[in-house]
Amino acid sequence: MTSNRLLYGVTIFTSAFLLFLVEPMAAKALLPILGGSSAVWITCLVFFQTMLLAGYLYAHWLSRGGPRHRLAHLILLAAAIVALALATHITPSGSSAHPILTIFRTLTITIGLPFLLLASTSPLLQVWLSRRESSTVPYRLFALSNLGSLLGLLAYPILIEPHLTLRAQHALWTAAFTLFAILSTLITTRSQSPTSTPIQSPTYIPTTPRTRLLWFLLPMTAAVQLAAVTAHLTSNVAAIPLLWMLPLAAYLLSFILAFETPRLYQRSIILRVLVIMIASLAWLLTKTDVSLPIGIAIPFFLIELFLAAFFAHAEAHKIRPSTPQESTLFYLLVAAGGVAGTFFVGILSPLLFRSNYDLALAFLLTSALAAYITWREAPAYRILWSAATLGMIALIVALHIAYARQALFQGRNFYGTLRVLRESSPAGPVRMLMNGTIQHGTQILDRPDLETTPTTYYAEDSGAGLAIRSIPTDHPRNIGVIGLGVGTLAAYGTPAYGGRPGDHIHFYEINPLVKPIASYWFWYMRNTQAQVAITEGDGRASLHAAPPQHFDVLVIDAFSGDAIPLHLLTIEAMQEYRRHLAPGGVLAFHVSNQYLNLAPEIAALAQAVNMTPRRIESPAQPQRGEYLATWVLAADTPTYFDQPLLATHTTPIATTLKPWTDDYSALLPVVEWGYR
Repeated sequence: MTSNRLLYGVTIFTSAFLLFLVEPMAAKALLPILGGSSAVWITCLVFFQTMLLAGYLYAHWLSRGGPRHRLAHLILLAAAIVALALATHITPSGSSAHPILTIFRTLTITIGLPFLLLASTSPLLQVWLSRRESSTVPYRLFALSNLGSLLGLLAYPILIEPHLTLRAQHALWTAAFTLFAILSTLITTRSQSPTSTPIQSPTYIPTTPRTRLLWFLLPMTAAVQLAAVTAHLTSNVAAIPLLWMLPLAAYLLSFILAFETPRLYQRSIILRVLVIMIASLAWLLTKTDVSLPIGIAIPFFLIELFLAAFFAHAEAHKIRPSTPQESTLFYLLVAAGGVAGTFFVGILSPLLFRSNYDLALAFLLTSALAAYITWREAPAYRILWSAATLGMIALIVALHIAYARQALFQGRNFYGTLRVLRESSPAGPVRMLMNGTIQHGTQILDRPDLETTPTTYYAEDSGAGLAIRSIPTDHPRNIGVIGLGVGTLAAYGTPAYGGRPGDHIHFYEINPLVKPIASYWFWYMRNTQAQVAITEGDGRASLHAAPPQHFDVLVIDAFSGDAIPLHLLTIEAMQEYRRHLAPGGVLAFHVSNQYLNLAPEIAALAQAVNMTPRRIESPAQPQRGEYLATWVLAADTPTYFDQPLLATHTTPIATTLKPWTDDYSALLPVVEWGYR
């Protein structure tokens, strides 16, 4: 019996470890074709939760089948190994025009079958083991499964990503899956058909409709919290596996503690701390001008997520079934709740709302569920959580009113939430484009002398400004820009900034909402004398499909919130950029960022392709609407920086970092844990 439990335990642990190791690996492989958007991971979460539900359905079907069902299972295990062996790595299938379909199609083709088999393992083997031993459902194996999942997540950014390329990761994962398939085959060939008489626990009590509803609502609430917190962090910090992993790790840790050590759950303590955390973060949502260091912001959000998920999962554990007959139904409803929660945040919410209310809605759902769970308890709970629920409703209403009052335009799609605002500033009234909480360009109003001034990060003494002004005057300027924003760089096509008829500025923009916003609400592109072209789609992919453009300056300024599209910062990307430069041309990278110090990495990339990098820090000039900005210029020869215009503004960059490639990147070395 001990050897059986060991075999079952090792197989469950291995399946969970591989399941959550492949999630960040697969999502990272998808980032390039989808512009590095943080929504890639949220949509991947929807896929993973959907496949988890499919896996539980498969386990439900297989646990009730006979020899033919088990034979089918063995055939699918063999087919999964063959499919993984034929695919050397995960290759995106589709385009950025239909990102959600591209993600689902690619993941289904590349890891769909192995993922389904891994997802089905824990509930299936728990039922098989309970039948073999004529016992109740061994829920401790569920905690073991989640421990394997947690370790898989931790292993990826710490051990796997920094040391292995994506191709090597795929090969190693395929080998480990083969080992899992062998273990599963051993168990499947020894498994027994369902007994004719269901095994009932002596204390078995049929579940009520209310209990089954809570099996769905509790994990749904935890999943909404997971997706909302993850989306907030990855859209305003960086779309990197590190920040994908941390919220999911907190979520899994809550599962482990709820099912392995339920005595740790003290409802009164958890709920008191949870209401404080929800109230604090709700207040923070109303303060759009407040920015916390990453070392404070991330732990704060993770603690709230963990408490909310621990509450939901511990309450689900309290009302779990004790018989194999209902255990698979329990897992099905738990998985269905996870699908519903992530689907709402990842897919439905952007379609329903023009602004982002995801975090506020997560807090509302958590408060309402806490009120429902504790309604029959002490009156203090009822009052506390009823008040919290009403407070979250008030918060959503207040946010809606504030957004409507402030915004001239609001729009939301896969790539983020965009708002056009009219604000006061030291330079006077300005019109501003916001992506989440990050400014993406302004234009000064009611001051004819400054209306066409390049503002924010694009002033005359910024890296982009200096690079453009240094273009020789013996020919029209030819400028490329990856990332449209409000079209600020078109200001350099006006006579005030050296622009002349015949100049050409070509923008590349992946978000279809940005072009109409920049054309209608801002007038940089209307007032320029340069010929302006805009190509919609991912900048790197668009350049790859085009003949050499012979740019004097190619600006790389494609950011979603403060997130970094890593596929634009690799050796292969640098080689693509160089193909489009004119002789003597220069690359200008905008690297202003609250949380990441990218200059050393770009210096390493420039050196890897025999270019000379220099950093440019331009000061803030509030009276002219100019922000503190950091740029890195990369030129073919060091003599480029001997020009008087550049010599006094640029500084060398020391770096010991390994240059990133399409097959390798690691952001941990460039994370800034406090304010820069």
